[in-house]
Amino acid sequence: MLEGVTLEDLVRLRRARDVMDRDYALPLDVPALAAVALMSTGHFARSFRAAYGETPYSYLMTRRVERAKALLRRGDLSVTDVCFAVGCTSLGSFSSRFTELVGESPSSYRARTHADGAAIPACVAKVRTRPVRKP
Repeated sequence: MLEGVTLEDLVRLRRARDVMDRDYALPLDVPALAAVALMSTGHFARSFRAAYGETPYSYLMTRRVERAKALLRRGDLSVTDVCFAVGCTSLGSFSSRFTELVGESPSSYRARTHADGAAIPACVAKVRTRPVRKP
């Protein structure tokens, strides 16, 4: 068992993480997610980090950037449209986090050719294109 995180906490944290995975485009914040997990805000934030190795905000932004990459690859939406479509309210913050996780700006990513070979199943593409924080 993770230190300080009970099995009951893990079930509740998973419920909140599922909300982030499903409703990433909605305005979600730590107090709202803590309410989903039936925890205080502080306990939720500490337990989430202990269980998943990152803060709830970082996890949510990773989901949003992951979805933004898919929308940008399509090429039919502007970076601003993609920013708002994935639930971000600040283009500057979105661009900064995208660049931090992906290693290039959203504009550069959108402009790049993404037809690098044969089509692959969506489940494989999701794993391969998941943003990873650069050290």
